[in-house]
Amino acid sequence: MSKDLELTPRPVKDSQSEMAEIVLPNDANPLNALLGGRLMHWIDLAGALAAHRHSRNYVVTASIDHLDFLVPVHVGDLVILQSSVNRVFHTSMEVGVKVSVESYIEATRKHVSSAFLTFVAIDRHGRRQPVPPVIPETEEEKRRYEDAGRRRQMRESERRRRAGRNSC
Repeated sequence: MSKDLELTPRPVKDSQSEMAEIVLPNDANPLNALLGGRLMHWIDLAGALAAHRHSRNYVVTASIDHLDFLVPVHVGDLVILQSSVNRVFHTSMEVGVKVSVESYIEATRKHVSSAFLTFVAIDRHGRRQPVPPVIPETEEEKRRYEDAGRRRQMRESERRRRAGRNSC
């Protein structure tokens, strides 16, 4: 496959992924509530699924933005993680992950958490690889695309601020 064909823009819907996990006792603390670290692990996996689907390449996690846990999740609950690529830069892409807890008895879903992750596409030797542009089609996808650009600017500003603070 030629490099030009590999970098053909792809719609957001091609990256959309969904993952489901049942919370088991090994995933929980002594109060039978889901461990935050386990949820972060699942968020990373769900984000990687979308990044792999879009880039069709190996990806590594470069960053995870702020994460809040809005409602508790308990042993026996069904956790649904939905992810998609929000925006592509050159070799990196921002992926959004929305986490819900589903009560299959009551047929309800509650929002647990949302996260924005940055993944970088690499080859098997760890060299950065260009990523095809993403095409936002719906109004929601277009909003997330624009928001991702603002978040990237904020991350870069914060990185520069920390670098300046850590210099001698």
